[in-house]
Amino acid sequence: MHGFNDETKELGEAILKYAADRLALDPVPLDSPRTVAELDAVASGAISPEGLGGAAALDLFENQLALACLSIDHPRYLSFIPCAPTREAAMFDLVVGASSIYGGSWLEGAGAVYAENQALRWIADLVGLPATAGGSFVQGGTIGNLSALVAARAAARARNASRPFRVAATVGSHSSISSACDVMDAELVQVPVDEDMRLTGAALRKVLQDEGPESFFAVVATCGTTNFGIIDDLQSVADVCEEFGIWFHVDGAYGGAGLAAPSVREKYAGIERCNSFIVDPHKWLFAPFDCCALLYREPALARAAHTQHASYLDVLTDAPDWNPSDYSIGLTRRARGLPFWFSLVVNGTAAYTEAIEHTLEVTRFAESEVEARDYLEVVRHADLSVLVFRRLGWSPEQYHAWSDKLLADQEAFVVPTSHDGETLARFAIVNPNTTVDDIRAILDTMA
Repeated sequence: MHGFNDETKELGEAILKYAADRLALDPVPLDSPRTVAELDAVASGAISPEGLGGAAALDLFENQLALACLSIDHPRYLSFIPCAPTREAAMFDLVVGASSIYGGSWLEGAGAVYAENQALRWIADLVGLPATAGGSFVQGGTIGNLSALVAARAAARARNASRPFRVAATVGSHSSISSACDVMDAELVQVPVDEDMRLTGAALRKVLQDEGPESFFAVVATCGTTNFGIIDDLQSVADVCEEFGIWFHVDGAYGGAGLAAPSVREKYAGIERCNSFIVDPHKWLFAPFDCCALLYREPALARAAHTQHASYLDVLTDAPDWNPSDYSIGLTRRARGLPFWFSLVVNGTAAYTEAIEHTLEVTRFAESEVEARDYLEVVRHADLSVLVFRRLGWSPEQYHAWSDKLLADQEAFVVPTSHDGETLARFAIVNPNTTVDDIRAILDTMA
């Protein structure tokens, strides 16, 4: 099973051909989900004592299972937050899998860790963090936020005798913040947003004073909320966090990529004062799943919170090396930042700026197009590349029927969202291959 022979070589060539053919598709097919019964009909019993053999197994995936998975890199996949990796990043993911690299320690993966740290440095520079900042690539925003909050709590408890147990955030913060608090047995205190749906320093200060600032170990602000793409008032929030000595974490899982776009960079004023920050390159920085960049202003605080100690790990923990597993939840890790690093090296950072600016331009077009149609209405001006709007006169059932028909016709994947009990339409535009013609065609279907 672990040997290499002519059959293994043929399978490898077939897999590389499948990958190359998939990457060459323009556009990719949207595809659609299937029921369990439909998949049972073609794949039940695929795992057997004898095995199917490489060719049959690949055929099963390529011609059956893959077709039951939506292509998230389709230019009209505008739901949730899409993933549109560069061809270079997607191809290099094959290299990472084939290289058998353990990415948790410098001792075992120095070259990979060095490369990942270069990519992290580029992001840290965008944020404005000092040269001493650092972190690790983790699975996704959920683990990134949890890891940052664990470090924040450990730092607060090491600094004073009290045991703070609260986190402040808004109702617009990502669901992973609430989940992290549940995991940590911490209390999430929601701060009211202003008329523009943002977290502000004034509202934060009132909550902290009402509840007792000594009971808080972290404040979470967002630069690009998932539902609306809202950037909080980071400068005023940073002022209050500094005033009370509370850890300032910024969740930029989706919107942090906008830091690379000069047209919106001023919206992030104050982000450079954060204690920790995350952004998911698999969202708007064109890396494949799964990849979240987690950064700390003072990495030593995170290392103190996360380093695992065991006798067999002494050779790692006693060394001064940069071990990525010391900065987040979890020990075992793949070098998931390498495809992102490779794409940055191949394409250059200017290409990333250009691609992000293009998606912002398409979003501005979408907003103006919605405003120009008398049957549509913008719900909130787009800060970044998420646009929420309503179809006047539609019921929730009509929104869902419209969405279902788009997918059934293989026209687009645009699921409804909701806000304050109202069902709405939403575009998340992070794919540089999405065009104004795509937007126009989708809006036409709502007439």
